[in-house]
Amino acid sequence: MQTDNDFMRIALEEAQKAYSCGEVPVGAVLVHKGNVLARAHNSPIENKDPSAHAEMLVLRQAGEKIGNYRLDGAELYVTLEPCIMCAGAIIQARLTRVIFGTRDPKCGAVVSLFNVLNDERLNHHVEITEGILREECGQILSRFFREKRIKADSSD
Repeated sequence: MQTDNDFMRIALEEAQKAYSCGEVPVGAVLVHKGNVLARAHNSPIENKDPSAHAEMLVLRQAGEKIGNYRLDGAELYVTLEPCIMCAGAIIQARLTRVIFGTRDPKCGAVVSLFNVLNDERLNHHVEITEGILREECGQILSRFFREKRIKADSSD
């Protein structure tokens, strides 16, 4: 039986793919009853689509796969805390649980800036687990943005 760490490692593999493409390195995996339904990485630049976050892509893939936009009982593993857009889609998909690696202090809509997934005004609430492989999830993001700053500074 696979654990939270195992699924987060798959999400980290996806984040590495995004990193290799020059995208913000976020990866996601959608799991239902221990089976991977979908996996994806951020690709808004490649897709020329501001909604092409890893979370949105796995929700779309899983919906296509099962033939329904409701993904009751599914769990989302993502390396970075979801943003407002993704949190809204998570609510609409009726996910059971979101597991994320590291917080996003600038855009996080799960615990950092907002608590969308458990806002009592909404009709669906999502179980949250944070900090799975936090260090690895944070390191790939830190490395990506550090390298971007170095490139920007050297081009001045």
